Amino acid sequence: MSPKTCRAEFQLRRRHFLRTGAVLLLPAGLRVGRSSETNAVRLRIGLMTDLHYADKATSGSRHYRETLPKIAEAAERMQELQPAFMVELGDLIDAADTVEQELTWLQRINREFSAICGEQYYVLGNHCVDTLTKQEFLGAVGQQKSWFSFDRNGTHCIILDSCFRSDGSPYQRRNFTWTDANIPAEELEWLRSDLQQNQLPTIVFAHQRLDVSDNHGVRNNDKVRQILEEGGNVRAVFQGHSHQNDLKEIRGISYCTLAAMVEGSGVESNSYSTLEILESGALRLTGFRRQQSRDFQG
Repeated sequence: MSPKTCRAEFQLRRRHFLRTGAVLLLPAGLRVGRSSETNAVRLRIGLMTDLHYADKATSGSRHYRETLPKIAEAAERMQELQPAFMVELGDLIDAADTVEQELTWLQRINREFSAICGEQYYVLGNHCVDTLTKQEFLGAVGQQKSWFSFDRNGTHCIILDSCFRSDGSPYQRRNFTWTDANIPAEELEWLRSDLQQNQLPTIVFAHQRLDVSDNHGVRNNDKVRQILEEGGNVRAVFQGHSHQNDLKEIRGISYCTLAAMVEGSGVESNSYSTLEILESGALRLTGFRRQQSRDFQG
């Protein structure tokens, strides 16, 4: 192949790669140049959602006790991949009959989760505060707030809390209906201000979905999405709650729903993932077991 033909073929394949995210195959002897640098991983994050750990019998497709061997498998994989931090996207525990029992279950599963990595963050799910208050849950896992943001390796990360009723009251001790999930005015104003002050590409982590209007969606998600869109830097939202793989693109933002760890029996039914932010700006979700892998172009 002549040098001219070689370069032409490379450019054609490169355009295909940028358009589709397919693997870029290079002609023999052609140097990669800076592409290996732009595809380098800037930040790797470990993700899990809907573990629903509880020491109680299986209910339907939810195998509560099997969360322990599932998280053990995930922890072993994360030890190999070495994420900078872990994010648990809500419903770490399932509901217990008493506060004492719930705190025991929470302590048990969090001992496993917090040992995976030296740094971890928790998104509140409705089951996290079915028996407990938010203060009790957060105190048990050592996290001060239920919504906040932080920067890491050139990426802005936002943790949201949608566990509020339509009247603004926080979920706690079965004072709510799980289909009435909302982000209150105070949190919306904080989110708007946070994004206005931010210049970095942004990733959002949530529990209840921001991309649907059914029972699994945040009721005022249209207002939330408008703020995210106006921010201009939000790349993607990663969420749980509906226990299924899903992906929607809305006005330039990817809304990726992750599969639940609790669903199905056996480690072959497990679900967890890593999110990688590349130097090119692209995002790469690598899913394990039932979790689908996805590529998001920069």
